[in-house]
Amino acid sequence: MFSLEAKDIHSDIRQLQHNRVGYFSVKRVETKALIKPFPSRFAITLSSLHSPCRRRRNNRCSCIRRNQVQDHQRSGMGKKRKEREAQSDDDDTSKSRTKRTDSDKLAGKPQLLPSMIKNKDKRAAVYAKIKHDKKVEKRKNAKAREALESRALELGEELPPKKIPRTIENTREADETVCKPDDEELFAGNDADEFSPILNSERPPKVLMTTCRFNSTRGPALIKDLLTIIPNSEYYKRGTYDLKNIVDYANNKEFTSIIVVHTSRREPDALLVIGLPNGPTAHFKLSNLVLHKDLKNHGNPTSHKPELVLNNFTTRLGNRVGRLIQSLFPQDPEFNGRRVVTFHNQRDFIFFRHHRYVFETKENKQNDANDKNKDNGDEKKLKGKIIARLQECGPRFTLKLTSLQHGTFDTKGGEYEWVHKPEMDTSRRRFFL
Repeated sequence: MFSLEAKDIHSDIRQLQHNRVGYFSVKRVETKALIKPFPSRFAITLSSLHSPCRRRRNNRCSCIRRNQVQDHQRSGMGKKRKEREAQSDDDDTSKSRTKRTDSDKLAGKPQLLPSMIKNKDKRAAVYAKIKHDKKVEKRKNAKAREALESRALELGEELPPKKIPRTIENTREADETVCKPDDEELFAGNDADEFSPILNSERPPKVLMTTCRFNSTRGPALIKDLLTIIPNSEYYKRGTYDLKNIVDYANNKEFTSIIVVHTSRREPDALLVIGLPNGPTAHFKLSNLVLHKDLKNHGNPTSHKPELVLNNFTTRLGNRVGRLIQSLFPQDPEFNGRRVVTFHNQRDFIFFRHHRYVFETKENKQNDANDKNKDNGDEKKLKGKIIARLQECGPRFTLKLTSLQHGTFDTKGGEYEWVHKPEMDTSRRRFFL
């Protein structure tokens, strides 16, 4: 054994490894005096300072020895232990096989989804086959259901209950504000709110329509269509007047409501409805606008007062919004005009449609059950069925309530009854109207 100083230890070891004079290992010698950053002395022995080749070879040898030791230990096990382990392995394999077979029975062959196929033609063929199979299965279930219903009619039994599809609407979250038919407090509030004079026909509705300050041609075009829908309405150019001044002017002229069409990027995107004289003010987001002239095969409306249909305004907030919309129209529709205006609420989106309708008698040829045996069923009976046909007059658009404010329009000191916030959209089954 020989020793080297700490400062020369790294250079000497590097030289020895380069020349491959021998195989050395470095062992630290415990001393009290230490020189930073290296220890004071090291001892080098001619034992096993491995080169890279020798290191790999020794690692392989150690792995071989370890495997040999494990095999020797296994060979030294008792017969019972070997049998026990073999039996447990067989049980595991049999369980996995049974699970696999059960899953195969339940799921059948692994289904090849169209999204897994890269070839466009094959993907289209697989998708068409899946769609055809679904259609065949649906037709089969419909025939089985019809057979059950006909059998129940023949035996005089009750018809099997119809299946109700599971939708987002009928699985909505429970809401305490949903109106009930025996809610006396709601009826008392309706009799004392701002809309009761108009809805009780004590005062005729009178609507003022205008646009925002910087508007495009689409804003006045929408107002032109709304003038044909809402009776007793007038259009005033906005100019540079503030909205508060317009509210004061409308109150002096005895208007009952103000409608402001807001445009952005040459497209109407919002609708502001202000109730006069004391509010409230509703702000709607407007989308999916199709004007009267852009509708295909549209009808031309008449000057009759239209009928009004409000659907699915079920909560307290929805009732208030519905009464605000109802106050825009007269309460004595003229049924001879056959005009109907619909505000349909679905998932807090209010869909607006304007139609004309007509009743027609449609003749259907049906086999007479009494004369079925005569002339091999050649005789047929004509029966009339009254149907209603609709023709859309336009425009059509979609509204979504963003805020409902107390009183007339006031951006600074106004109090809000309800404001839509992004935190409210946490569930697809939560609705507010």
